[in-house]
Amino acid sequence: EWHRTVRDLLAPQGVQTVSARSGREALDMMDQTTIHVAVLDQRMPHIGGMQVVKLMRDLKSAPPAILLADQLTNHLLHEALTMHVFSVLAKPVDFNLLLDSLARVLRRYHESKWPG
Repeated sequence: EWHRTVRDLLAPQGVQTVSARSGREALDMMDQTTIHVAVLDQRMPHIGGMQVVKLMRDLKSAPPAILLADQLTNHLLHEALTMHVFSVLAKPVDFNLLLDSLARVLRRYHESKWPG
């Protein structure tokens, strides 16, 4: 799956990744652990990625979010912009675009380097 590929690409750079099996599990992880960027699938079990973004606003330190979507509709893009989603990418995941989005998160939020 795409998250294993991302983990394998980022691990040599010292980046630790965690995977959630559902939107609820993702929220629980964000509440209990420092997450520096959340890559969320629009179609996560129980709670979809956009709903996770909405619920993340209640967390004290919500990370920037990258949303992976089946289709990039105008409605989805408008909603994502309204919810301050950092980036929306089409599935299947283009790893170059995902890595570019992660690099832009680093530049904007983390002084161009992964937090220690």
